[in-house]
Amino acid sequence: MKGSILIVEDEADMRDLVGEVLKGTYTVSTADTGAALKQAFTGPQPDVILLDLKLPDADGLDLLPQIKKQWPDTQVIVLTGNATFDAAIKATKLGAYHFLSKPFETQGLLVTVDRAIEHRRQGEENDSLHKAVSVLSGGSSPVFHSASMKEVVRTIQRVAASDVPILVTGESGTGKEVMADLIHAMSKRAGGRIIKINCAALPRELIESELFGSVKGAYTGAHTDREGLFRQAENGTLFLDEISEMPIDTQSKLLRVLQDQEVRPIGGKVSYKTNCRIVAATNRPPAEAIKEQKMREDLFYRISAITVHLPPLRERRDDIMPLANAFLKRFAAQANRSISGFSPSASERLSGFEWPGNIRQLQNEVQRAVLLCEGNAVDATDLSITAVKTNPDGMDTNFTLLEGVERNAIVQMLKETGGNKLEAAKRLGIGRQTLYNKIKAYGIEV
Repeated sequence: MKGSILIVEDEADMRDLVGEVLKGTYTVSTADTGAALKQAFTGPQPDVILLDLKLPDADGLDLLPQIKKQWPDTQVIVLTGNATFDAAIKATKLGAYHFLSKPFETQGLLVTVDRAIEHRRQGEENDSLHKAVSVLSGGSSPVFHSASMKEVVRTIQRVAASDVPILVTGESGTGKEVMADLIHAMSKRAGGRIIKINCAALPRELIESELFGSVKGAYTGAHTDREGLFRQAENGTLFLDEISEMPIDTQSKLLRVLQDQEVRPIGGKVSYKTNCRIVAATNRPPAEAIKEQKMREDLFYRISAITVHLPPLRERRDDIMPLANAFLKRFAAQANRSISGFSPSASERLSGFEWPGNIRQLQNEVQRAVLLCEGNAVDATDLSITAVKTNPDGMDTNFTLLEGVERNAIVQMLKETGGNKLEAAKRLGIGRQTLYNKIKAYGIEV
């Protein structure tokens, strides 16, 4: 079926005639009074309403604002006799898509309905893009100019309305959580909650209770029943960040939940059906995580019906200044500062920097600059990042002073441990994955 049509017409012959013309091509329902139309408000939203202006208990001009308030995306086609032609013109000003004067030709009706449905769908696409812009920028100005990010957003627009699991990949700080928010905002579950968990932040003994819930007394410290995130995300979205850091045995239990679509709290005897959309993220390349046995291959296939990869900021430099300006606008407003933008030298430095911490680092840099800036524009001297320089080995050094110290400390520790990354991570007091990320970001050769 091309779409759904609600015919609001009190004359039975006209209602039946229009219904016969549209049946087979569209899903058709009918209402013969204004009261019946209002009862329909509790049901599914139609794509198009064919509205007679003269009903026995209501005036269509009075009903039209109520329709647009209840179903703002529904296209209303007014059916009118010649005597109420002026009223039809007024109806279009109140939000009606078009009007048809009785009697009308069958072909003209079909063409008008087709165009109304197409108009609605174009509006949905524009609304989706507007949501994308708003989520990414915190405002209404586009923050992505690069072709790669435009393609990412187009992909999300196409798949967000479905319930298929989505895996978002990319380096730390590239905006994977923002993409999860975007997917949720553009989905049919937007009215529900998006529940988030960082799988790397919880110890093994707590993550299962957090995900699946637990009953009182199930383990030491379980003083009350815990609902669990799957049940909290009912009719919404569950975002599993850094899923490759989840313990392998927990991944096995997660796979069972996703396959059966039901969850049993730890220590419980009753299983509950689940109805949430899964969005997962990882900063590890999936093939690498599977090879290193950090991710179950069967779980990967279950959560990656669609995979969206976010390129690092250094590979999409067209986005740097739009992002920087969006952050500047936000942080200047928060700090009640009148800062118009960036000086040419500051823009050049921001655009040329490699951003090993990606968007998160850019955001922090702009926030710092807003607080330190003494003029009406952020200058290069307000930035902590250094200009690009070339070291004796011919490699670019493009780090803040703090990052330079951190890089030197990692290099020194790797020398002391003979390149043993696990031992180096222990001595530095950081996680192994964090060390791997920093080695990659700083271009350290081991």
